[in-house]
Amino acid sequence: MDEAKSVVFRLSAQGKTLATAESCTGGMLGELITDVPGASAVYLGGVISYAYAVKTTLLGVDAALLEEKGAVCAEVAIQMAQGVRVLLRADYALATTGNAGPGAEPKNPNVGEIFIACASKEKTVCKRLALTGGREENRAEACRQALLLLEEGCRG
Repeated sequence: MDEAKSVVFRLSAQGKTLATAESCTGGMLGELITDVPGASAVYLGGVISYAYAVKTTLLGVDAALLEEKGAVCAEVAIQMAQGVRVLLRADYALATTGNAGPGAEPKNPNVGEIFIACASKEKTVCKRLALTGGREENRAEACRQALLLLEEGCRG
């Protein structure tokens, strides 16, 4: 994926690091990054936080927020990105959370609704996606959009 190559190249040139926190993408974002030769110079690692307990324990996501809104919301994506950035001491962090499909849940009824967030020490940005593909297509597009968010929104 060209977006992953671009991120690795630019962060490497700047001596900056990256971490990820993934829910609905289940490690796909980390895989795309580590598929790029030289990624070890910038990618510190990631947390696949599918379960609420992992989101709260490792990433510091507010348990009351998860109970009230579920995992598919901007606030959770933001807290995931901020949490993994601090946990792994990275310059930048990306997070993905949402409903990739095909089924709906009471707290996450909108299939294709995914939130991506990018955090740096200075700012955190979040974007809502409304995707219409199948599960794998939605996951891949969420990863692509997260990498673009780092390039366009978080790094400026």
